[in-house]
Amino acid sequence: MKPVLPLILLMLLTAPAVNIQPAQAQAETPTNDPALEALSLSPLDLNRAKNQARQFAERLNGGLQTYRAEPSMHGPSAESPYRVTEAGQLEFNFFGRAPGASNYTIETVIVVDPDTWELDMIYNGAIRPRDDSEG
Repeated sequence: MKPVLPLILLMLLTAPAVNIQPAQAQAETPTNDPALEALSLSPLDLNRAKNQARQFAERLNGGLQTYRAEPSMHGPSAESPYRVTEAGQLEFNFFGRAPGASNYTIETVIVVDPDTWELDMIYNGAIRPRDDSEG
């Protein structure tokens, strides 16, 4: 039987270097929102709140078989439709639709308390008219 060790060493020394990195979820962009910073909330906290709000809306609307939230609720949390309320909670106001549908038909407003991570549904129904003079 021939010595195998020299062959193994040769393979290890001549093998190309492979840099294996762990898979990561969506890359988070830094959130420079002074309201979040005042509450000591990180981009990860905002992402957690966004995901909880979206998943709550999915349950409220019959699950993924019947409902899909708008893409902003899946992407970077800094780009999600949120605001910090006067009470220091995170309010998400977003649209949803049936899978494969081209138009959004459902508006959902969910408030997440970042201290307790409790969720409160404020509105879940037909898309309401917008007052374009606000803003």
